[in-house]
Amino acid sequence: MYYYDSTYLFVLVAVALSLIAQGMVKSAYSKYSKVPTRAGQPASRVVDDLLRQNGNNAVTVRPVPGTLTDHYDPRDETLSLSDGVYNSSSVAALGIAAHEAGHAMQKKEGYGPLALRSVMVPVVQFGSHLSMPIILLGFLMSIRPLITIGIVMFGFVVAFSLITLPVEFDASRRAVEMLSSGGYIDREEEAGVRAVLRAAAMTYVAGALGALLQMARLILLSRGGSRRRD
Repeated sequence: MYYYDSTYLFVLVAVALSLIAQGMVKSAYSKYSKVPTRAGQPASRVVDDLLRQNGNNAVTVRPVPGTLTDHYDPRDETLSLSDGVYNSSSVAALGIAAHEAGHAMQKKEGYGPLALRSVMVPVVQFGSHLSMPIILLGFLMSIRPLITIGIVMFGFVVAFSLITLPVEFDASRRAVEMLSSGGYIDREEEAGVRAVLRAAAMTYVAGALGALLQMARLILLSRGGSRRRD
């Protein structure tokens, strides 16, 4: 006896999308991390200049171990750049660093989606940890309200991933604009920066689609949408 669950196709599609997006990022980063900008300034200095030029003096730029571990933390106003970005003057490094500066400028200007995402973080962390155990318990005990509660909790994870999209796209738009207007990249280098940021954005798109597919799968399963074969 075996069971056939057609909703596993949703999982496979989500995994495939994630792998494709990761491959795009690695390919773009590998290519443009080897292309130096003509200005020749390290990303750490460039991002610091960009922030100061745009009136943002509250952010601290610091190095962080790892590869593509770059991030901006709005809680303590720190902008962390990975080993391959901090001292690099490559097209990829400047694009990644400026993207994080874009997030810092979002915080300074009170960009709505970023503020909403920050507010949702505790709820999303709670939901991401407990939603699946609650749903599984609901299935095992055949308690439909428990399944519904778990799906609603997972819904916050989906909402968070969707809200992240405009935040990331806007940060990339700001990055290109700041680098170009500041004279740190020329027209040809701008194309490279856009390619790197576009590839990075695809990881968030894949994540959002994956969350939506998982939500659809859970809803189908809760309604008895799986098919059983003997």
